[in-house]
Amino acid sequence: MNLLDRTVMFTAALRRAGIPVSSAETVDAAAAVGALGWLDRDAVRAALAATLCKRPLYRPAFDTLFDLYFPPRIGDGVSLDDPDADQSADGALGEDATAEPGELTPEDLEALRRALRDELRDALRDGDDESLRSLARRAVNAFGSAPGSSGRSWFLYRALRAMSAETLIAELLAALLGDQERGGLAERAARQTIADRIRSFEEMVAAEVRRRMAEERGVEAIERTAVRPLDDQVEFLRASQRDLVELRRQVYPLARRLATRLTARRHLGRDGRLDFRRTVRASLATGGVPVETKHRPRKPHKPELVVLCDVSGSVSSFAHFTLMLTHALREQFTKVRAFAFIESTDEVTRFLRGLDLGDMMARIAREADLVYYDGHSDYGRAIEVFAERYSDAVGPRTSLLILGDARNNYRATSANVFRQLCGQARHSYWLNPEPRAYWGSGDSASEIYAELVDEMVECRNVDQLQQFIERLLPS
Repeated sequence: MNLLDRTVMFTAALRRAGIPVSSAETVDAAAAVGALGWLDRDAVRAALAATLCKRPLYRPAFDTLFDLYFPPRIGDGVSLDDPDADQSADGALGEDATAEPGELTPEDLEALRRALRDELRDALRDGDDESLRSLARRAVNAFGSAPGSSGRSWFLYRALRAMSAETLIAELLAALLGDQERGGLAERAARQTIADRIRSFEEMVAAEVRRRMAEERGVEAIERTAVRPLDDQVEFLRASQRDLVELRRQVYPLARRLATRLTARRHLGRDGRLDFRRTVRASLATGGVPVETKHRPRKPHKPELVVLCDVSGSVSSFAHFTLMLTHALREQFTKVRAFAFIESTDEVTRFLRGLDLGDMMARIAREADLVYYDGHSDYGRAIEVFAERYSDAVGPRTSLLILGDARNNYRATSANVFRQLCGQARHSYWLNPEPRAYWGSGDSASEIYAELVDEMVECRNVDQLQQFIERLLPS
């Protein structure tokens, strides 16, 4: 297989990962690499990224697949720019340095582990990325494999456990801080630096394990599990803490676009009321015939937003995202009121002011009055409590946004009360994090509520939220 074929296979893998790559872009990528040559791997990566990646969120998946299809080395080979990578650790083992890990005695393995950890401590202290890459490769080679029936199997956990980078934090802090006082800003900055370097080393180890597994099983077999979903494709209900951090970066631009759509005017014919005086004046140019009418500018609509958010355990990740969205929308509307509910409803607008989003859910769970009986979702009672206590929150200038899965545990829906609330609002939209195929199944009341709002939308990820915003009609 030549490098051109490998490039075509690489672009096909990008498409399978959800990155849109056209045939023209594939030709551009081949031309760019042809102009640069294949000797500089970093230059090849940059050229392919410039021609194939249209958005920053595609880059993590691109880098993972690039490392699989264009690895820096094969097997245990040493790269050209790292000819002496194994010398220091090999010296700790003497003549047994070239032996397979399974052939080494426990004493030899322990000596190798201590030597590698000493080097790891120094590399983390100095922030030496090249040394960290070399250590990642050697750690995987020494501790990440286990003999299998048809070759060797590779395990990320075994390599990370052998290196135990987290146990070096105390030594690294002492080296970075020196005689500085502990507990202040300097220590927090040092801890963050150490955490970032350890995370970078762990990612290098993971990349090395993927490379070894691709050699054993084939690239196509590994890419399906190696590539994480694109950030805008991560489902809210399955989002990890890391995913929520990335969603936080995307939510503010989306909030601005949503606010613009909700506040846009519908242009029916001409704007505003007829301006008779200006129309007559303009008609003098056409002999008194009002060929062109003049209209007064329509006053811009000053919108209000009310958000009803389900924060029960079954949709906790989605609730975290929706509260981030509500926090971002505060800056786009003249007035925003947020309400959370499980069995009962309470206003949580006060928690959105000057609060770190990481603590928002904890404060809501601790201080808001949301549980009445058993802590399971009761949309009907929550709607009744909202209508009883906060009915004045919804008016003719209000956009009502409901966020939840409508799983009602077979309880009353209070559909009539909810219909009145939707009738009071200027708009009413419902974002549902469940797949549309599940609506109405089991204890889902989605079909009932979908008939009462202007639109219920499947909103499982950022991409679907963006599609909803794009097609949202002006008001």
